[in-house]
Amino acid sequence: MPDTARSFGRANDQMRPVKLTREVMKNADGSCLCEFGDTRVLCTATIEEGVPMWRKGAHAGWVTAEYAMLPASTARRTPREQKGRKGRSMEIERLIGRSLRAVTDMRLLGEYTVTIDCDVIQADGGTRTASVTGAWVALHDALMREVEADRISRLPLTDQVAAVSFGLVGGVPLLDLDYREDSAADVDMNLVGCSGGRIVELQGTGERDTFSRAQLNELLDMGEKAIERLLDLQNQVTGFRS
Repeated sequence: MPDTARSFGRANDQMRPVKLTREVMKNADGSCLCEFGDTRVLCTATIEEGVPMWRKGAHAGWVTAEYAMLPASTARRTPREQKGRKGRSMEIERLIGRSLRAVTDMRLLGEYTVTIDCDVIQADGGTRTASVTGAWVALHDALMREVEADRISRLPLTDQVAAVSFGLVGGVPLLDLDYREDSAADVDMNLVGCSGGRIVELQGTGERDTFSRAQLNELLDMGEKAIERLLDLQNQVTGFRS
């Protein structure tokens, strides 16, 4: 597998071309089309007054997420998931929500609920990492709109957050796996990180083989550099300063 040329002619430690396009949805409070190569995820943020019942009285807001793959996003039609029957999607939704809440000051947000919707319009591996990365941009823009409308005193974001995948394919460490690589991976991992090399979450599993501590360190070093690049791209499109 590693002897085969990678998509976009990239090196083993290179990401696919990444593009973040803001304000792509007229009715959303914030939106971003996030592209990792041929993977494209539409991320939107909607802010509503009030919080879930269990949150009432906490004088703090909430950020939650929903994730779905459109039927034609894959080579074979993906059936629409029914409420209550969302396995993989629910796990990804929780990842996105955790990632965004890690960099949001809920008390500063106030009693508002922000719902992030991540819809995969084209899937070629790394849909959850693209979702996290694009979701932060959508969240930033939605919250900025609230600040500009004087509904929130100041931007309740404490940092940026982005995500990237990496793994071992045929024993070779590769960054930002596309579908062909992901489906053949011996070890598959996802890293969610903030500035300064801080980690929100690390997901990893030996799909077909085990891995050593040395291999893990090599993969994390590769992933950390990619996170830095993604944070820089987010900063370029939003002008965010923590």
